[in-house]
Amino acid sequence: AGLCKTRPTDLVFIIDSSRSVRPSEFEQVKIFLKNVTNGLDVGHNTTRVGVVNYASRVKNEVEISSQQLDKSCLTHRTKSALVKAVSKIEPLSTGTMTGLAIQFALNVAFSEAEGARAKSPDVSKVAIIVTDGRPQDNVKEVAQRARDAGIEIFAIGVGRVDMTTLKQMASEPLDDHVDYVESYSVIEKLTKKFQEAFCDLCATGDHDCQQVCISTPGSYKCACKDGFTLMDDGRTCSACGNAAIDTVFVIDGSKSVRPENFELVKKWINQIIDKLDVSDKNAHVGLVQYSSTVRTEFPLGRYNNKKDLKEAVKKMDYMERGTMTGMALRHMVDSVFNIAQGARPGVQKVAIVFTDGRSQDYIGDAAKKAKELGLKMYAVGVGNALESELKQIASEPIGEHYFYTADFKAMSQIAKKLQINVCNGSYQK
Repeated sequence: AGLCKTRPTDLVFIIDSSRSVRPSEFEQVKIFLKNVTNGLDVGHNTTRVGVVNYASRVKNEVEISSQQLDKSCLTHRTKSALVKAVSKIEPLSTGTMTGLAIQFALNVAFSEAEGARAKSPDVSKVAIIVTDGRPQDNVKEVAQRARDAGIEIFAIGVGRVDMTTLKQMASEPLDDHVDYVESYSVIEKLTKKFQEAFCDLCATGDHDCQQVCISTPGSYKCACKDGFTLMDDGRTCSACGNAAIDTVFVIDGSKSVRPENFELVKKWINQIIDKLDVSDKNAHVGLVQYSSTVRTEFPLGRYNNKKDLKEAVKKMDYMERGTMTGMALRHMVDSVFNIAQGARPGVQKVAIVFTDGRSQDYIGDAAKKAKELGLKMYAVGVGNALESELKQIASEPIGEHYFYTADFKAMSQIAKKLQINVCNGSYQK
């Protein structure tokens, strides 16, 4: 695996070198350690690595402080020194005092005196224990103390290991923290898992969370800021996820859009529909297409579930003529958001206007009237759309309500960013 960005982590390997581990097998463990650290961003401000070797006694082979002696040291130099130190570790070849080793890690290896960082929510503390036998001392209580101190414990068992002991040592969930391999010769198959476990997918940007990304081992989960609710897709946030809202899409079907791009526009509409809580009580959606004329494809409230709604969007036929955006906005205000046409009184009204070019008529009055009536207006432009027109259409603050991309293929990114806030404002007609 390539180098990934790791959140600040103090990582200590605790390796069993008791007499049951043959010298050739111990070499396999060292290769595993080197391979895992090779995929990590090792350094003073990122991942600091320590190695504790144990049998009947415990030996601190690599101190965490070895990565902070020279703060200006380049990562690969720090890493090469670490790899060299691991290569020199010799097996101790006596008993199996795993509890003693965990106690040593807790008291010494993870101490600030040894170069570990102070306890903080910004720094992960992780221990990886590799053992092939049954401990000669108690591990349950000392492992609990280590976990209570904020150390996440992964337990790797090899061969005839005692599985109960592994489970007593490891952090929850056990499925993520307990691993078993039949022999030391195949321990390298765990390398990728542990490299990914330390990758901070939030920091690398390999996520699609709209507001807050929370790192978990080898993965991430999304969350929302105060006052917002995580939607069913697990990524996007809504200010009032279950609020009633009337949303109308006003879509440019002029000939400059082109048929293949019009299909992308329909997919984009359905992407946004996926973020809404479509139901009788909550989100109602209407669709208007315009070119030289204006056509209501379906009014608000006709469909009360996403499946039927998205099917109706897919069936929309492309008009392929001019660009009368002003006429479309007037039709939207006077007809579509009319109670007689299915709009609900006292419910937040949102319009999402899409265009790919300059309007052939005046839009200023219609856009102004819509906003004065309390409509929340989003303006989305692609290609030759005029920025000045988009800003005229968009509600304040304009930065949150207007979007532009040069390419139709990038519209899905706009669907991810466009957040319909349904909490404030109302519209009466």
